[in-house]
Amino acid sequence: MNTKQTLSVLSLVMINLAALGGIRTWAPMAESGLSSVFFLFFGVLTFFIPLALLTAELATTWPESGGVYAWVKKAFGHRAGYLAIWLLWIQNLLWFPTMLSFLASSITFLFNPDLSQSKPLTFIFALILFWGATFVNLRGVRASSILSSIGAIFGTFIPSIALITLGIIWFFSGHPLEVSFELSSWIPKFSSPSEMALLAGVIISLLGIEMSAVHAADVKDPQKNYPKAIWISSLTLILFSVLGVLSIVIVIPQSKLLFSAGCLQAFAFFFTAFEIKPLIPIMAGIITIGGLGSLATWIMGPAKGLIAAAQEEDLPPMLRQMNQYGVPQNFLFFQAVIVSLLSIAFLFLPSINIAYWVFLVLTTQLYLTMYFLLFGSVIKLRKSHPLTPRPFQIPGGKVGLWGFTIMGFIATLFALIVAFFPPSQIPEKNHLFFTLSLIGAMTVFISLPFLTAFIRKKFFNT
Repeated sequence: MNTKQTLSVLSLVMINLAALGGIRTWAPMAESGLSSVFFLFFGVLTFFIPLALLTAELATTWPESGGVYAWVKKAFGHRAGYLAIWLLWIQNLLWFPTMLSFLASSITFLFNPDLSQSKPLTFIFALILFWGATFVNLRGVRASSILSSIGAIFGTFIPSIALITLGIIWFFSGHPLEVSFELSSWIPKFSSPSEMALLAGVIISLLGIEMSAVHAADVKDPQKNYPKAIWISSLTLILFSVLGVLSIVIVIPQSKLLFSAGCLQAFAFFFTAFEIKPLIPIMAGIITIGGLGSLATWIMGPAKGLIAAAQEEDLPPMLRQMNQYGVPQNFLFFQAVIVSLLSIAFLFLPSINIAYWVFLVLTTQLYLTMYFLLFGSVIKLRKSHPLTPRPFQIPGGKVGLWGFTIMGFIATLFALIVAFFPPSQIPEKNHLFFTLSLIGAMTVFISLPFLTAFIRKKFFNT
């Protein structure tokens, strides 16, 4: 008797939206103004859809645990596979400060919106929140899963629908708007590097589809229904993101937009204008709860993936030890120390806005680098394992395989390059320093797994 459960198309769409949707990415997108809509369509059509299709083929053909590590390892060997899971973990580490500043802004909004850009308060809250979430994860998957479930509801659906509804009411009520809807406003200035740099704020909202691709094998008739779920997810993601971003830009001028608190700025504006100001702290509290749930999920997931992939030469045994709940306790402490050190940047960079953008760009760049390995893997595995049954194949045969892969590769490369351009928030005198710092950081983070393995073999004979 076959007891395997199957997912409906609607269920997979909801999983995709819970993983990728989220109000916290709308403020960085809104910095592009109406041109963010162009960037969003560009990202979905040339990047998100090709990536979703190729990861679905990998996930249904090799559904064993390990995900990205297992696929890249099968194609190119352990070292390449470990680099892929390392990049997932290290980009996640750099994403934590952006999430922590977002949460700190939400908490300070409960008391005084002006405090949301306080560098000392952001740093203090970052430490308290991250160490608190780390200690919750030490109790095992049951404790973190409760926070994760709460986060999916409070962090994605409730505030997203509320902000979009307020924006629609404001627009159709004939209130003044902070943005012009002329045709030229929708098209990015391709000659402006600082405007093209804002593509990174859009692309980060599309990262992570490989996480939900592992469910492709659980869909009935995946060859037909998985692409259908991807198209519905894409259209829904575009619709929600466009309406959410527009809800922000119509009331918050770009010059005053805060990356970490832009959504709360919009909520505060709407609630004040509609004379329901007591709802401001309530919404800030809802967003905070949602963010904490998301934080708890991402503290454990990539860390366990890295530990599972690590061999003796990759990580010292002390970091791979598990406590009685099956949690890599020492590694989570090690991770928390690194995030604490990274959060010091909030104290020394010129503003929270700039610190947020620096971490966001590094996160995007490292994630995109990992995707190059995925694009290469699907091609390599088609050649090295041609007879392996594939419950789902990229549509279009060889033409579809190469077409979607090349399209995704070019879009990824383009997004990676423009992310090095300084946005307008970075003073012109600091442009060269900004770009060189990103190049240096990328070089260090990508080299670290190879460097640590070399040192252990060279000096410790392991």
